[in-house]
Amino acid sequence: MSVWAVLAAAGRGERLGSDRPKAFARLGGRPLLAESLERLEASAWIDRIVIAAPPEWEEPCILVAEEIGAGKVSSVVTGGAARSESVRLALEEVPEEAAVVLVHDAARPLLPDEVIERVLAPLSEGWDGAVPALPVADTVKRVEQDQVVETLTRAELVAAQTPQAFVAPALRDALGGDLSAASDCSSLVEARGGRIKIVEGDRRLLKVTDAEDLALVESWLG
Repeated sequence: MSVWAVLAAAGRGERLGSDRPKAFARLGGRPLLAESLERLEASAWIDRIVIAAPPEWEEPCILVAEEIGAGKVSSVVTGGAARSESVRLALEEVPEEAAVVLVHDAARPLLPDEVIERVLAPLSEGWDGAVPALPVADTVKRVEQDQVVETLTRAELVAAQTPQAFVAPALRDALGGDLSAASDCSSLVEARGGRIKIVEGDRRLLKVTDAEDLALVESWLG
């Protein structure tokens, strides 16, 4: 089956305190984008890649792809104001005959190939999508105006990561609706009645949000 990857790289990265988008923060001497793109390129599971770039950073994204020899990159599109809009715009570049779309955040650069394999496997078993996740270690409480109103059952909670994989028609249908409340692509597919399976995530898939995260991820390189 044909598997296309959408690499969401349009985040502004304001909490990094940088003068450039998050995808171009320096990680191991090169742009953050290069790490996840190189791993998608090297994966035998991925056929083609579409990058959702920060506005006015489309050409630098193309140059990064060229520098690392990412021949699977089909196109680079201008990302939207929200992540879900960026994915929708990138999905327009994925051909209708594509069977599966894998969506990954460039902000999670250390992408193990075994996680790609784990999220793709359930799609051949009748699931509409699959999401890697980790158990929640802390007790989670729901609050309203600083007051605890509920303590949630930790055994029922997981922290979702990317890459998330979907049967292409299910993702297209989900992204054709209201995107305003989307927290991730899976939530949109779930809202349309899609069946999503949770698979084992990986602690290396840390999402880079601030300079401390970036330093930690860089310490894991090599």
